[in-house]
Amino acid sequence: MSTERLYFDDPFLHHFTARVVAHGTWNGATSVVLDRTAFYPEAGGQMADHGVLGGLAVRDVQVDDDGTVHHLLDVSGTGPLPAPGVELAGVVEAERRRAHMSLHTGQHMLSRALLDIAGAATVSSRLGATCTIDTDQDTLDEQRVAEAEAHVNAIIDADLPIRAFFPTPEELAALPLRRAPKVTDNIRVIQVGDFDVSPCGGTHCTRTGQVGMVRVLGVERYKGKGRVLFSAGPRARRELWDEAGTLRAMGRAFTCGPSEVPTVVEKLRRELTEAREALGAARARLAEHTAVELAARLDASADKHVVAVLDGAGPEQLRAVATRLTSRPDAVVFLAGRAPDGLCVLISRGATSSFGCGAFLKRAAEAAGGRGGGRPEHAEGRLPPGTDWPAIVTSLRG
Repeated sequence: MSTERLYFDDPFLHHFTARVVAHGTWNGATSVVLDRTAFYPEAGGQMADHGVLGGLAVRDVQVDDDGTVHHLLDVSGTGPLPAPGVELAGVVEAERRRAHMSLHTGQHMLSRALLDIAGAATVSSRLGATCTIDTDQDTLDEQRVAEAEAHVNAIIDADLPIRAFFPTPEELAALPLRRAPKVTDNIRVIQVGDFDVSPCGGTHCTRTGQVGMVRVLGVERYKGKGRVLFSAGPRARRELWDEAGTLRAMGRAFTCGPSEVPTVVEKLRRELTEAREALGAARARLAEHTAVELAARLDASADKHVVAVLDGAGPEQLRAVATRLTSRPDAVVFLAGRAPDGLCVLISRGATSSFGCGAFLKRAAEAAGGRGGGRPEHAEGRLPPGTDWPAIVTSLRG
């Protein structure tokens, strides 16, 4: 049984009354079927309306192939569903409906502009938490997409009328539709001034000015084709406010105006790069100095083994020191870098040594309750804070 759709005539209708004509089933859940409804069911990429029906929350609205609209109500703890024959008052959540209207109308307009300016026809669209338009193009030129965005916003500023109607077959045949209808009967058309004409059953604004704005968020490839991510209306406005607030907060933190934040960030980026380069050079000098000290100990060692703990040294510094020491073919080095969160440890050998670094570190990690391993010639790991690295090495070497 087909349900009368009140939103076809008035997308701003939020309050209505209707009679329960049956209980239905949708994906295993019992639904309420009305003789008429202002609730939009999920379809055409647009999400369903929410609201209240007979005092019960409407958690979802779906439509089947026969045109029956299923209202899925939250009845937990409230008793049975309203019985057939009962008249109910319905209230559509206005904020959600208004956002969907702007997004859907904005999608139509952006699809038209992408076709006209970028030569990209819309294959599918999705108006969910993230709004997307998938096109038939392998790649999308971002400059053309930006031009399409600007053109859409110019159409919004022009405040053109938007007409939603059911044309006769003769009228339909004469319309310059952007895409072919997906149904064969009762084809509804949305006409945006003389800019775009498309078949659609969704809720739309009645003038382009009501869309407010359309904003392209990005361009990407999805399943081998060009995809546009966008926002519109209240959602786009809220996103801009949030971003502006973040920018102002950064300006306060940097003691500059919002427009100066990019310059300050770029300056900090350069300074950070320079500081990292200086730190790298300092670490290299420290590694060289440490290697010289340990090399003297290594040369004095009968077995050419050296054990050392370097306060504050990280894996990179340990590797740099080990590289210098293992230039001696018979050397074996047992290094640890001490930090508040534990020890990073490294064992490495020279070219002619047969010492099994990976196996030894695995035993050391098991003894200390840490983790680590590696190849026979080189191994790394991490041990808990407070680990006595020289004592563990001495005990395991026997």
